[in-house]
Amino acid sequence: MRHEVRFSGYGGQGIILSAVILGRAAALYDDKYAVQTQVYGPEARGGASMGQVVIDDAPILYPEVTDPDIYVIMSQQGFEKYGVQVREDAVMVLDSDLVRSRPGCRYYEIPATAEAKENLGREIVANIVMMGALVATTGVVSREAIERAVLDSVPKGTESLNSKALRRGFELGERA
Repeated sequence: MRHEVRFSGYGGQGIILSAVILGRAAALYDDKYAVQTQVYGPEARGGASMGQVVIDDAPILYPEVTDPDIYVIMSQQGFEKYGVQVREDAVMVLDSDLVRSRPGCRYYEIPATAEAKENLGREIVANIVMMGALVATTGVVSREAIERAVLDSVPKGTESLNSKALRRGFELGERA
């Protein structure tokens, strides 16, 4: 049950944090093996960033993502840099507010940024909305595992907001 997950967007969207949270959910709360890696663009904030997670039931012998089967894309630049060469049987969860292109695989359009901004009052939780949608659409980790990992990973005092964002992502993913 190996999954290779690639997150992409621009610096400042919480792309790396999303990959860390997913890896934590798999390894600490779903009793799986996980390895997380990341790439920052030279521009850092505002430039393309990418985080990757390998999740498996067996020990991971090669920790790099070579052929992702799941993508989470949160910007057009991220799509162009990391999501264009997608395999046909992959699944992509994309932020429909910020990604104009559509892939040649099964995909789910999630209005994460608009949802975070308009209904949750904080654009900064768009990545957590996407995490909920990712879990709802792919089942890559359990809902319980991702809930615990989110609460472990977010700044103190923001737990309630992030829990709401995650639940909203579950709802959007179920409808997609």
